[in-house]
Amino acid sequence: MTASAQPSNADQIGSIVERLQGMLEGDLAATEKLLSERAASPVPVIPNLSGYIVSAGGKRLRPMITLAAAHACGGANHGTHALATAVEFIHTATLLHDDVVDDSDLRRGKQAAKNVWGNNASILVGDFLFARAFTLMVETGKISILKILSDASSVIAEGEVRQLAAAGRKDLPTEEYLAIIEAKTAALFEAAARAGALSAGDAGVQHAEALAAYGKNLGLAFQIVDDALDYGGTTSVIGKAVGDDFREGKSTLPTIIARRRGSDEDIAFWDRALDLEQQTDADLAHAIHLIRSTGAAEATIAEAKAYADLAKSALRTLPESQWTKALSDLADFCVSRAH
Repeated sequence: MTASAQPSNADQIGSIVERLQGMLEGDLAATEKLLSERAASPVPVIPNLSGYIVSAGGKRLRPMITLAAAHACGGANHGTHALATAVEFIHTATLLHDDVVDDSDLRRGKQAAKNVWGNNASILVGDFLFARAFTLMVETGKISILKILSDASSVIAEGEVRQLAAAGRKDLPTEEYLAIIEAKTAALFEAAARAGALSAGDAGVQHAEALAAYGKNLGLAFQIVDDALDYGGTTSVIGKAVGDDFREGKSTLPTIIARRRGSDEDIAFWDRALDLEQQTDADLAHAIHLIRSTGAAEATIAEAKAYADLAKSALRTLPESQWTKALSDLADFCVSRAH
């Protein structure tokens, strides 16, 4: 096929996600119903605020991983739907908390909830959603699954604190960056895939480790691409303002690579610009220039692709099916967002 005849990346991305959504149509409908029912409360601000961010959508990527993992191991059931809902509640709770910690103004293309209801309400409703998630886990009647998702919740919190401690650090090692994103992002992907597998019964137990490895590596690829998009994506792609990480003084893989490859003058720029007390409005444009001119953008995407390939490799121990194919395609989707 010639380059001119190839479908666009946008078409490829859309078709991958839409196909999986179609395959999971009934399961996603059941999950959406649970999301609405379990966010209900006689305290109006709780359903209003939680509904605001949940209804903003997102692709429901983590619940889809839970559901597809179960199908890859024999089939989804009501317990799987409860877990998919719990995973989305945990994710939503972390978003509410993150936006307060990071003082972000935009989430999924809308004003962040903390800008509408305030910081206190956002934090407390996030706590409510965490509690609802644990109720749903308990209802599955499987202590092993409760442990998986409760452990993941602890790891996510540790990752956020670790990232906070690293903010403004001038020479953040790549290993520390990877440890942060493994905790704050990949842990929930891993738990979603493992829990989904275990919800399917005996076949799921057999394949849970492989699907956990898939989820972990997929999560790493996803977050690395998100960090690359912060310096070259559009608001409609990533659902937040471009340059948020930079303005928050976060060292991410694009900046780490650009700094490592840069001249002494470039290193001095990064050390100043990632210090929030010295950063200026003009610095973001120069940061993007350095990330592109040093090849840091391409190197970052190459790293994401390597993790996506590891995710796909983990699926090879499972019986081939439309579900393993869809999960493999999902790994390609995560990387394709950068183009």
